[in-house]
Amino acid sequence: MTYSKILGTGSYLPEKVVTNHDLEKIVNTTHDWIVERTGIRKRHVAAEYETAASMAEHAARAAMKAAGVTPEEIGMIIIATTTPEKMFPSTACLLQQRLGIAGCAAFDLNSAACAGFIYGLSIADQFIRNGTIKKALVIGSELMSRIMDWSDRSTCVLFGDGAGAVVLGASDTPGILSTHLHADGSHHDVLWLAVTVGKPIVEKQGAFLKMEGNRLFKLAVNILGQLCDETLAANALQREDLDWLIPHQANIRIIEGMAKKLRLPMDRVAVTLTEQGNTSGASIPLALDKTVRDGHIKPGQLLLLEGFGGGLAWGSALVRF
Repeated sequence: MTYSKILGTGSYLPEKVVTNHDLEKIVNTTHDWIVERTGIRKRHVAAEYETAASMAEHAARAAMKAAGVTPEEIGMIIIATTTPEKMFPSTACLLQQRLGIAGCAAFDLNSAACAGFIYGLSIADQFIRNGTIKKALVIGSELMSRIMDWSDRSTCVLFGDGAGAVVLGASDTPGILSTHLHADGSHHDVLWLAVTVGKPIVEKQGAFLKMEGNRLFKLAVNILGQLCDETLAANALQREDLDWLIPHQANIRIIEGMAKKLRLPMDRVAVTLTEQGNTSGASIPLALDKTVRDGHIKPGQLLLLEGFGGGLAWGSALVRF
């Protein structure tokens, strides 16, 4: 039986860093207010010349180097992004050109927002399992700073830019044990970006991300709790079997709540939002790569990846590293 396994991870963060103290100068907020409610202390913001494709390239090359894989070996490119360089061609196709390869499937996932990386991981896993491809690049790349209203303290303090990537490859031993994807469009008005293709943006707010923070928080806590139970039950595992939680980096209180539910100490939970903010579809692979490169995650350990985002959409992946 063929499985898919994570062969390498990579990431990229823009050079510019914006601290909470920097935000105090442009919006009615304070460092302490942001830290208390979110856990975030700073975030990276892309330079004007940077795009989702350029950041994805940095992350992809780092992941391929870690995996010992050349671009020519890649059979599929999936990029999760809500901030594509163009509506079309896809950011994945633009990355394909940057890598100097052609012919393999390449496409974007933008509809799952912060859960997009998990959706992409699940799709690539299926293609590898059924033997269609041997190796895949799955990337989250986001320029959230480009869709922020920097006068809206309820959103602009939360998000940052960056890209994270993994190389998946066919394996005789289990890597990705299972993935679980869900969505509920009845909550479409909790987190959204109201840009309609074909119509001019007559109000500047139409180009900015909007969020009902309190509603999203309550929904996320319930949704993620059920998702963890579902994932473990599907694999006949207990919470004690988990070695690491690699969560979407939205809010420290949500992350701490999930760790408590899983009975995991926080030193076995990947946390990057303090230094990076919420990087949407890039947050999970960024957190995974940092924890791997810091030497904390060891081969054979069991990881639970989970995320939720606009749609609402949510998903998990149980991974034997």
